[in-house]
Amino acid sequence: MSFKKVDLSFQSCQSDYKDASVVIFSSPMDSTTSFRPGTRFAGNAIRVDSFGVEWYSPYRNMDLKNYKTCDIGDLDLPIGSVEAALSVIRKTTQKILKDHKKPMMIGGEHLVTYPVVEALVEKYPNLHIIHLDAHTDLRDTFFGRKLSHATVLRRCHDLVGDGKIFQFGIRSGDSSEFQWANEGHTHLRKFDFVGLSEVVEKIKDQPVYITIDLDVLDPSIFPGTGTPEAGGMTYKELLNAMDEFAKLKNIVGADIVELAPMLDSSGGSTAVAAKTLREMILLLHQ
Repeated sequence: MSFKKVDLSFQSCQSDYKDASVVIFSSPMDSTTSFRPGTRFAGNAIRVDSFGVEWYSPYRNMDLKNYKTCDIGDLDLPIGSVEAALSVIRKTTQKILKDHKKPMMIGGEHLVTYPVVEALVEKYPNLHIIHLDAHTDLRDTFFGRKLSHATVLRRCHDLVGDGKIFQFGIRSGDSSEFQWANEGHTHLRKFDFVGLSEVVEKIKDQPVYITIDLDVLDPSIFPGTGTPEAGGMTYKELLNAMDEFAKLKNIVGADIVELAPMLDSSGGSTAVAAKTLREMILLLHQ
């Protein structure tokens, strides 16, 4: 397996793969989406929109031009086979990690997080996960399937165990999911990001993976997603969360998921996703 940069890359992220310390890839999969599909188109929509986003981040006081980042584009995922698609994502992540680089994934539906975590746990057995989302994603099965966008954090828990998943912004899910979390399996904070700073302080020396389902944002800010949930975060609150992430000493990878660009004809949701990706890339480089 070998990778090379693509012609249509995210902003200035055009380093050769061998030189890069952070590798962007997108996983165009929405096979288990249960409401409105379209997340498979997120990666290249973000790439196109990224040319309207400055390379310099005043929030991080960092400039993408100053860092080696490679964008290898959309993965070639087999349509119609969830397991085969997840295998491609897992093997891609394994290769990136073997080459001593950090993965930065664009979803895709949230299930694409699972194979990335599988690969990371192989290298970092003590992996911790910070999860920002409107939804619990803790069902054991959904419509009879163990592998679903609604079960992804439950499957990640199968890999990392109790006390290593920290969920924030949650405002939707089955009552059994909230009960299961409250039994000590995950740290689940409903409705907001309160307590994130304490969690960061607790796990700042551990390997941490950050997964951001962009529907954590209120639909008034981010309507372009498959399952919008009212009562969400403002973008400023998300930026404040990233300020907390900057205190982590060992972020080993990240993803942003669940943009469905055609569901927001204004293009605003894609612009939000592109800016978020810039911030997350810079956090991986810190």
